[in-house]
Amino acid sequence: ATDAATAAYDDAGVRSDDVDVAEVHDCFTIAEVLAIESLGFADIGEGITAARDGLTTADGDLPVNLSGGLKAKGHPVGATGGSQIAELTRLLRGGHPNSDRVPDAEVGVAHNAGGTVASAVVHVLEVAE
Repeated sequence: ATDAATAAYDDAGVRSDDVDVAEVHDCFTIAEVLAIESLGFADIGEGITAARDGLTTADGDLPVNLSGGLKAKGHPVGATGGSQIAELTRLLRGGHPNSDRVPDAEVGVAHNAGGTVASAVVHVLEVAE
């Protein structure tokens, strides 16, 4: 996941600090923790406190899974990545029910893992002028 994030950030010309909102593969609580660490939003070993400290909450500096995450969708195996892209697109365009949480968002990141996390895909979405 770290390699996928690095490649995606490099391709998009952004850094993790530029990300305004994220949708991550949160099939289990620990999966979200590991994802935000791999994406560079928290130092390794520090992701466990991100929600408690308010970083990744809806009102935090970096809201994660404003869609409610995988479990809120019934964990749609095979459709997760497409769902994440759709959610971020709506958030960045302002048409999502939670767009008011990130009204000035310009960069969104989707992180998806497959199988036993044998594969990871990271997409960067940006608002075009």
